[in-house]
Amino acid sequence: MGAKQQGADATKNRWLTIPRTLSFVLNGDDILMMKRAPHKRVFPNQYNGLGGHIERNEDPLQGAIREIKEESGLDVHSVTLRTIHNIDAGADTGIILFVYTAISDTREVLQDTDEGTLEWIPKSKILEIDLVEDLPFLIPRILEMESNSAPVHVHVSYDDSDEIQLKFNES
Repeated sequence: MGAKQQGADATKNRWLTIPRTLSFVLNGDDILMMKRAPHKRVFPNQYNGLGGHIERNEDPLQGAIREIKEESGLDVHSVTLRTIHNIDAGADTGIILFVYTAISDTREVLQDTDEGTLEWIPKSKILEIDLVEDLPFLIPRILEMESNSAPVHVHVSYDDSDEIQLKFNES
């Protein structure tokens, strides 16, 4: 099978998505979170994990590890796929989001960057900070998962009142 047989150019009337990763780095009882910089277009001043776009020459796992290194300076291990999200925010394109957990043996991270400020947050306090809107539903689920749990599939959309709707498929 050649590259043309993949059908990657068949985009007319198709749902197109942008591939991204999001990772939660763990160290002991803490999670590394980034308070997004106030000038950022996406989620300014809110706490999120580490992540970004998957590059053309990498798979989702490689993208997650690269983003963790770029945003925090950390080398991580035990990187585990936890959820896959199909996000429909009402635009012509959506997002496919691969969510991972990873372990860091050190807490020495980059200082303030253009992306934001990194903070180690105790797991017990994670719901007390200003999280991106889906994280209060997501983080407790992924923290409860066993190391060998299969990834959970999630569809994300918004209702007529612009409230987030998450449908978890844990089959």
